[in-house]
Amino acid sequence: MELRHLRYFVGVAEELHFGRAATRLGISQPPLSQQIRALEDELGVALFERTSRRVTLTEAGTLFLTEARRVLDQADHAIDVARRAQRGELGELSVGFSASVPFNAVVANALSSFREAFPAVRLNLAEMPRGEQLERLREERLDVGFIRGLGEPPITPMMVATPLFDEPLMLAMRSDHPLATRRRAPSIADLRDEAFVLYGSDHGAGFNEHLDELCAKAGFTPRVVQEAAGLTTLLGLVAVGMGITVITRSLAALHPDNIIFRELAGQQVLSSLWLVRRRNLSTAARRFVDLVETGHATHRGD
Repeated sequence: MELRHLRYFVGVAEELHFGRAATRLGISQPPLSQQIRALEDELGVALFERTSRRVTLTEAGTLFLTEARRVLDQADHAIDVARRAQRGELGELSVGFSASVPFNAVVANALSSFREAFPAVRLNLAEMPRGEQLERLREERLDVGFIRGLGEPPITPMMVATPLFDEPLMLAMRSDHPLATRRRAPSIADLRDEAFVLYGSDHGAGFNEHLDELCAKAGFTPRVVQEAAGLTTLLGLVAVGMGITVITRSLAALHPDNIIFRELAGQQVLSSLWLVRRRNLSTAARRFVDLVETGHATHRGD
C-alpha cells in the first residue's frame, strides 16, 4: 500500500462518485477504479458498495476513511517538517560564547535577526570558557563558538575558524584610582605595581594568557590578588577596591557604579574574537553563520 492509494480512496470517499473523484485527483476513471479494487483486495475488505445508481461507504470503509485521513495528515506534516528543516526553519542551534560576546553589536544583531527569522529553531546559548567551547566543537556537541584569544584557535580538520574583530582592551578601576583621572591614557607598563583581579583559570585561561604576554613585553608579571568566576563578581571586586582588571571595550557598556573604564594605549593591546564552527553545519546553523558573516562584512565596510 502506498500513500497514493490512500489519497485515491479519500478522494472517492469524499466525492462518492468515481468520475468526480477522478477529475479531482487528475487521473482517468478506469485506472482509479482499478487502484481502489487493488486496495480492497490488499486489505481483504470491501470499502465501497457500488450500484448502478450510487457509491456508498461500507462500515469498514467509513472507519478506514478516518484512519486514512490521519495517516495522510501525518505524512503531509512529515513532508512539511523535512522541507522546513531543509530551509533552516526547524531544528536546533547550539552556540557557545565568552562573557563579553553578547555585548558585541554584530553578534547581538545576528542572534536577534536569527530569532526573528527562524522562531521555530531551538536556540541553545551557553557562556563557557574557550577550552570547553573547543572541546564541544570537536565532539560535535556545539555548532558555533565565539572565542577570544591571541592568534588562531587550535582547531581540527572538521572545524573552521574565522577572525571577526580585534577589540581594544580597557582598564577597569575604582573611580578614585590615580589612573582614572590622569590625562595621558594608561599603558600596560603603568600597571606594573597594581593588584590584579582576573577571571579564574576555568573561565579566563585564553584571555589571561594574552594579558600575561602583554605584561611580559612590558617587563613584569601581573600580581593577581583575587580570581573571579564571572563578570559580575569581577567588576564587584574592582568596585570595592580589591584591585584593577582588564576587559574588552564592549564590556565598558555596562557602566557599573564607582568604576571607571579607560582604553589602554598601544597598538597591540587588543583582544581577538574568532567565530569557530563545525565544518558540517546543519542548515539552521549555516543560516546563523551567514547572518554573523554578513553583519561582520557590513561593520567592516562602515
